Formats: sequence, structure tokens, C-alpha cells
Amino acid sequence: MTTLFVFITGGVVSSLGKGLASAALGAALQARGYKVRLRKLDPYLNIDPGTMSPYQHGEVYVTSDGAETDLDLGHYERFTGVNSRRSDNITSGQIYQSVIAKERRGDYLGATVQVIPHVTDEIKRFIMSGTEDADFALIEIGGTVGDIESLPFLEAIRQLGYELGRDRTLFIHVTLVPRISVAGELKTKPTQHSVKELRSIGIQPDILLCRCTEPLPEGVRRKIALFCNVREEDVIAAPDAASLYEVPLTYHQEGLDSQVLKIFRLDARPPNLNRWETIVERVHAPEGRVSIAIVGKYTELRDAYISLGEALVHGGIANRVSVDLKWLDAEIFERPDTIHHLDGVDGILVPGGFGERGTRGKITAAQFAREHKVPYFGICFGMQMAVLEAARNLAKIDGASSSEFGPCKVPVVGLLTEWMRGNEIVVRSGSDPLGGTMRLGNYECRLKPDSLAHSIYGVDTIVERHRHRYEVNINLKEQLEEVGVVFSGMSPDNMLPEIIERADHPWFVGVQFHPELRSRPFEPHPLFQSFIKAAFAQSRLV
Repeated sequence: MTTLFVFITGGVVSSLGKGLASAALGAALQARGYKVRLRKLDPYLNIDPGTMSPYQHGEVYVTSDGAETDLDLGHYERFTGVNSRRSDNITSGQIYQSVIAKERRGDYLGATVQVIPHVTDEIKRFIMSGTEDADFALIEIGGTVGDIESLPFLEAIRQLGYELGRDRTLFIHVTLVPRISVAGELKTKPTQHSVKELRSIGIQPDILLCRCTEPLPEGVRRKIALFCNVREEDVIAAPDAASLYEVPLTYHQEGLDSQVLKIFRLDARPPNLNRWETIVERVHAPEGRVSIAIVGKYTELRDAYISLGEALVHGGIANRVSVDLKWLDAEIFERPDTIHHLDGVDGILVPGGFGERGTRGKITAAQFAREHKVPYFGICFGMQMAVLEAARNLAKIDGASSSEFGPCKVPVVGLLTEWMRGNEIVVRSGSDPLGGTMRLGNYECRLKPDSLAHSIYGVDTIVERHRHRYEVNINLKEQLEEVGVVFSGMSPDNMLPEIIERADHPWFVGVQFHPELRSRPFEPHPLFQSFIKAAFAQSRLV
């Protein structure tokens, strides 16, 4: 089957859920037996989001091949199980960087380099490359129609629509149909104006996916179809859902995947949506509840920890329990008489992060979990803070700190300057540029026999995704082992600690990698399954 291209654009306002819509459509097409690949075009000029603040961009999602990408790629992976690649996220920065490099080499043979055709050609080359193994390539364009930054991307997909023909391309426009409470009715004008803007640059949408808080009345649907020049059956309602994992079922019930197949003149194979029905049933009918405190730096912005939150939900699905998340700013524990915020929680998780702010609070949370036997899960920075807590409070190492916070007497955590990637030695220094210089992507870890980590995974060797530039100092291993820290996962060369745990605790695990990036609702990560199971056991002890 020749690859078919579906382009997903958005209008009216940002954060309408284009990424979720793309992922849900991909899941629905998979349920009908088709192979999908999803991609994201981001119009900002950064090369990638790796150096962007979470307050600006939310979570940075890391692919298995080591690319720092948009958080929507996390949705893609969680809903389809298809591992994203470096080539599945492109930014304006990368496009212009490539075009300018070609101009410097003389590849354009003296031509005046312009947005059309040179930039748009580069975008089209990216869209088309590496999609041969998919039946459907779903391409999401970031931003909203009308943004000046996204115009080259929209022009590129307009050209592809013409070049590939209507038999191979389809345009879905995600828009908003708001309810104005004073008027007591749904309003179609925002959708009309958004489609008008899209048509003004030469793109006529085939399907309108209308975000709304309630079902679309037939009269509203007919009006949108008439004014936007689409068939009535191609105006699809996208109502709010109680759970993210209802969305593939909801979009299927509204007919989104059926209409896509109809427009492409493909057979509508009967879908197998059993796994999504099972997931939704477990989400809505749990057999218990657990409370997890997340002690972090960006807790007021949930998008900064979106994969983490979903991985905890997946752990709940695996254990048939509902997971109540208690988001706590680490800095509150730097004030006196605030530890009571952790009273009654069934588990404590300290996630990844960068910089010194909030570290004392994270160390306090790790200490509370250790002393009160509350299940503790430290991820990346959270592992480092657990080790630092043991170094200071148990091993009594004077001046124990992290070189990330500045010069220190004993760097329990230090800058990673050299490591192995396969058979290659990677070297970094503190003066290197920040972008793309961390230990990124898949690395192997070997587990200690008879450890908790080994019993959780059930194998001797694992592969997990990383994103960090500081490591626990292996030279302090013996001192830390004397106070109960178990180094249960190490890099193949035995130089980089990957997992620590405590044998004197019911469940105390720290990992240097990011297991949340590999968790799926239909395949929850083993560590999150085990953590939630331990938290549920804790809840029954109270």
C-alpha cells in the first residue's frame, strides 16, 4: 500500500489537542489493521526544545535514538506503541539550519535562496522521508492557522496536497465550537473564520474536528458544513473526555476514522478496540485508591511532567487502582513545619529536574520516605537527591553536594564528562554548548542478581532512555553501601550507577534514567507497576 498523508492543523486557539487528536486517530487506524507513523512540525526557531524552559514548552520528550522533542511525541508513543525517531520532529530552526548549510556549501548553484521554494522543499523532504513502512503518515503542524511562524509549513503541505494528489493527501482541521453561557448556545463563527484563514492560503480542509464541551446539534453541524464547504458527515464532534484514554473510542464513535477511510476510498476493516475498552473500564471502575506525592520543581505546570503523570496512571491501570496525584512544590519543605504535607500519602516520587532550586526540599522528601518507610521513587535528579540524602545524613560525609550547584568539597554527584555509547567513547566538558550535549536516549543497564530491581524487571539486562549530564560519583560507592545504599543497576563498564535501592526499606528505588518515557496504558512500565503496587500495600497498612 502506498503511504497516505494526513495533515492535522489547528485554529482559533492553541492547546485544542491536535497532538492528542493525531495520536487517537493513529490508534483508531491501528485498530483497523493499518500501520501508522506520526510526525510533528514545530514552527519555533529553536533547534529543539532541549534548552527551553518547561514554563515555555512543557516536557521535553526524549526518543530512543536520543532526540529531544515535543511532548506530543509522547502522546503518539503512548497511544500507538510505535517508537518515535529523531526524524519525527522537526522545527523551523532545523529547517533553516539545513538550508543555510546547503547555501554555504554552494548546493543551490548561485540561486537566490528563498522561503519558496528552498525552505518549503526542505520541509517537504522531511515530511516524505522514512515513511515508506507506514500505511498512514499523520503529520501535525504546531501552532495555529494565522501564526506568521507556521506559514512556510502550511505552504509546504499545500504544495504536497497538489503534488501527491487528492488520492494520497487529506487535511483535518481542529477547531473550537465554544458555548457562550450568556447566549446559551454554541457559536460557529470561530470555526468559520479559522477555516476562512486556512482556505486563504490554499488549503481546503476535508474534515473538521470540532472541540466542544457537549454534542454538536444537527443544526450546528449543518451550519458549519455549509459555511466551511465540507460535507455534513465530515464535521466531527470532539467533546471533552473524562480520561485521555477514552478519546480513541470517542473519535471512533463520532466517525473520524471511518470518514478518513471513506475519503481515501479504502475498505473500513472492522476495528478491534478491545484494549481501549479494557483500559477505560479499569480507569472508571478501580478496586482501590492510592495517594502519590510528587515533590518537584515545576508542579504548578502539569505539562512539565505529563509523561510522568500518565505513567503513574498506567501503574494504577495495571493494579486496578485509581491514582490520586498530590503535586507539591519542593520549596515548601525548605520552610519550617511543612513536612505534614507528606502525612498520609502512600508513596513519594521525586522527578527529574535541573538546577539547585528546590533541592533541599527534595532531599527532605527522600529522608521522610526513608525514615517513615513510605515507598519512594526517585527519577534522574530524584535518584541523585536520595543518594545525597544518604551521604549527608547517614554516611556523614562533610561537604557532600553536587557540582551542578557549584564548586563543592565532596561531589557526590558530578558532571559526566566521558561515557560509552555502544563501542564509541563520548566526551563532554563543562564549556560545551547546552543544547544536545547530555547523555540522551537508550543505554544499557545490567541488574544485580537478587535485587529488587532484578525481581521487578525479571531480566539481567535492560535498556532505558536517559536525559542528564550529571552522575552519582562511583568513587563513593563503598561509603554509600556501608549505610545501606544498594547499587542494583550499573552501566556495562561498571562505571555509571543506573539504579539504587535500599534493602532496609519496603520499596525505595532511584533510577538515573526516565522510565516514564517507555510506559504505555496497554503496557505499563514495570517500575511504575511495582511502585503503585507497593503504594497500595502501604495504603492498606494505614
